[in-house]
Amino acid sequence: MNAASKPSRLRDTHVTLSHGGGGRAMRDLIEEVFTDVFRPEGDEDQARLTDAALATPGARLAFTTDSFVVTPLEFPGGDIGKLAVCGTVNDLAVGGARPLWLSAAFIIEEGTEIALLRRIVASMAREAEAAGVRIVTGDTKVVGRGSGDGVFITTSGVGVIPAGRDLGAARIREGDVALVNGVLGDHGATILAARGDLALSTPLESDCQSLTHLMEAVLAAAPGTRAARDATRGGLASTLNEMAEAAGVTVELDEAALPLRTEVKGLCEILGLDPLYLANEGTLVLFVPEAEAEAALAAMRAIPAGRDAAIVGRAGPRGAVPVTMRTAFGGQRIVDMLVGEQLPRIC
Repeated sequence: MNAASKPSRLRDTHVTLSHGGGGRAMRDLIEEVFTDVFRPEGDEDQARLTDAALATPGARLAFTTDSFVVTPLEFPGGDIGKLAVCGTVNDLAVGGARPLWLSAAFIIEEGTEIALLRRIVASMAREAEAAGVRIVTGDTKVVGRGSGDGVFITTSGVGVIPAGRDLGAARIREGDVALVNGVLGDHGATILAARGDLALSTPLESDCQSLTHLMEAVLAAAPGTRAARDATRGGLASTLNEMAEAAGVTVELDEAALPLRTEVKGLCEILGLDPLYLANEGTLVLFVPEAEAEAALAAMRAIPAGRDAAIVGRAGPRGAVPVTMRTAFGGQRIVDMLVGEQLPRIC
């Protein structure tokens, strides 16, 4: 008898404190909502990991962890579950690792709809399969009503960095070219509109997506790739400032080359925001030697996650200002690190 045909023991429609109490109610919730979908091997309190990649001489393990909170929990283009998988997978992928395994820990507020939990978990399972990773272990806690914000998820990921692959911001050199794989600011703008506080209607969807396959394509086409980062909180501007400071270089952006949707520009103009600081959840910035820039660009554009890829800037010699932008009017402006929180609780 498969999971779909088993009679359900989970009669509740909403999460109660008993679902976190360690007894039968908790076991029913975990089995029917989580393990029947993720299907981890065994029934122990740890995952036992085996993969041929671990035995490859010179290979290294990569490990990352992140927590995810977002309001609303479901939004155009994704939900907190998809966000959690993509965020952790992408943190591994931009470092050159091939993501293999994830853990997922849930903090659930009393009163949360179980149907919502099922949708979130199904979304995580779909995205994990698409990214080529397995969710192999996890944890569930229930907190009292008013003590949380629906659902919080913490995911950790393990991957393998193949021998000879070494990416890092400190490796960026003067003359290297900066590329992005797609449009900027879609996630932040989508979340802002989805909250319904501003009476704005927009067709925007989050860019939330895993970038494993895109990174592998880039590294095959441009093996000299220096570094990559996913431009999440703080957006492209903050990410570039971090990379420039780590490398001891400056970066000049070309405003005319930045891939931005008209809707994102319009929303930012109405609200007085700068799209360079809006969060992304499926957009990375990478630096490659100039000789490999066109190959990297072509590799990204050949797959859906990179169809809007563009060359957006170039690294220069160390200077007083890490990141600047050549404007459409021929001037130059400073692009500083984000100060404070421009758009809270988005990832």
